[in-house]
Amino acid sequence: MDVSTRAVLTAALAALLAVAAFVGELPLAAFAALCTLLFALGWPVLLRLPSPLGSGLVIAIAGLGSVAAVFATRGHPVLRELPIVVALAVLLAFVNELARQDGRRRLVESVTGTVTGILIVCAAAGWVASGRTPGATSLVVTGAVALAFAAGTSAVPLTGWAGAVVTVVSGVVGGGAAGLGMPQLDLLPGIALGLAAGVLMASLRELLERVPTLARKRAAIAAIVLPVAVSGTVVYVVGRVFVG
Repeated sequence: MDVSTRAVLTAALAALLAVAAFVGELPLAAFAALCTLLFALGWPVLLRLPSPLGSGLVIAIAGLGSVAAVFATRGHPVLRELPIVVALAVLLAFVNELARQDGRRRLVESVTGTVTGILIVCAAAGWVASGRTPGATSLVVTGAVALAFAAGTSAVPLTGWAGAVVTVVSGVVGGGAAGLGMPQLDLLPGIALGLAAGVLMASLRELLERVPTLARKRAAIAAIVLPVAVSGTVVYVVGRVFVG
């Protein structure tokens, strides 16, 4: 799966996220949980981790646990239970290494890859948290639209700084336009969301462009979901700073 196809699918996934936010809080949480499962399926393959089944299981538990913890939390701060989930998931990553029966080859690589995956899926819970902020639907939809614009533009066959600039500008334009068009939001938070989405997509394109494992379907799925998952906490932070 080439970079353009992955970018288009990321944009489509971001559009589905916006639809889920319009429908309600439960569909948004279900969408975030689905993203964590898809990511857990492919991340160990993408990094060629030595224990893909165990690492994927740990990442999936962390992702579902983080989404469930944030969804079940009432009152503020809505992310107050998330550090507990992260801490327990990191411990579970070490338990996974202790349970390996292959001589624990590439131990450091396995632990760091699994823990990185844990942090990424826990970031996806930020979408659920964003649904609890003032202007919740507007914030989530604007973040999703900015990401969709940036992802769609990153499919254009431009390399180097030209591609990065076009991707960032597209994210800013999409986020700014969505921010102006949504109630309880305005231009500035839309631009901030667009800038973050553009920088993220441009960086990931350069980072993943020559990764050989992306020829495998499961690894490509993880690369498609990665920007959507990471953006969750970014959107929540922007909402807390600009909306309240």
